[in-house]
Amino acid sequence: MAAFNLTPSDPSTFILMGIPRLEAAHLWISIPFALFYIVGILGNFLVLFVVGKEQTLHKPMFLLLCILALTDISTSSSVIPKALCIFWFNLKGITVKFCLTQMFFLHAASVMHSAVLVTMAFDRYVAICDPLRYATILTNARIAKLGLVGLIRAVLFILPLPLLLTRLPFCANRIIPHTYCEHMAVLKMSCGDLTVNRTYGLVIAVVVNGLDLMLIAMSYSLIIRAVLRMSSKKAHQKALNTCTAHICVILTSYTPSVFSSLTHRFGQGIAPHVHIILANLYFLLPPMLNPIIYGVKTKELRDKVGKYICRR
Repeated sequence: MAAFNLTPSDPSTFILMGIPRLEAAHLWISIPFALFYIVGILGNFLVLFVVGKEQTLHKPMFLLLCILALTDISTSSSVIPKALCIFWFNLKGITVKFCLTQMFFLHAASVMHSAVLVTMAFDRYVAICDPLRYATILTNARIAKLGLVGLIRAVLFILPLPLLLTRLPFCANRIIPHTYCEHMAVLKMSCGDLTVNRTYGLVIAVVVNGLDLMLIAMSYSLIIRAVLRMSSKKAHQKALNTCTAHICVILTSYTPSVFSSLTHRFGQGIAPHVHIILANLYFLLPPMLNPIIYGVKTKELRDKVGKYICRR
């Protein structure tokens, strides 16, 4: 495939270089990227299909799984298709408007994803600590409202990022050493005063990740306290099993996200290609693993999925 030629001086365009120092291996790197992306998309659409078709799964927990699946599809689809175009066809050009749009959607979807994990932690807290009132506290309508609040929060928090960037002048060198328009990577292309942008970006990272992780930790501290008060060992095991899937999802989601955010700001000694690969794992691993984790650990969903897969 012929290379897509574009001059870095084009005032309306950035150039995404993919993974620096590994340009020769782009084709090989694209294989796991494409495989993980396809598996993630199929898995999440399968969850949406099965929950939508099965009336018995129209419950708060499975509604949360559907919202999680939608955010997983959004996060991976905002990044991976463009990355594959870079790897396969050398289509590195991206207009400034599309770059800022991609930035908004990928960061907004990430903030929404974090809000869903917090809501799921609250769901587990109510299920274990106040099971008799679970059906009245967490209804489908209330979950939908919490999802809407999470979406509004994501939009309000992230919309200023591209808007603040539009006021800055960009340097002549518009080459971004990345596979997507990450906020800090685009910010480094500017020749203006970055104080406001850097401060706001750091505040958002601390507020979203810090506050959400604190709420999740609070929920689980209360869950652990409730579990320790249970007299039956079987009750201990059952309570902890209900949380296993959510804990796994938290680890797969927050670990690459927090690491990527910290290394962009403070990890000057880390090789760029290592950081970029790890940053892309956030858009590949959680969307691929989340349906598998919940499919394995949630018996109701596992049985219904098995019914459709095994149907001839």
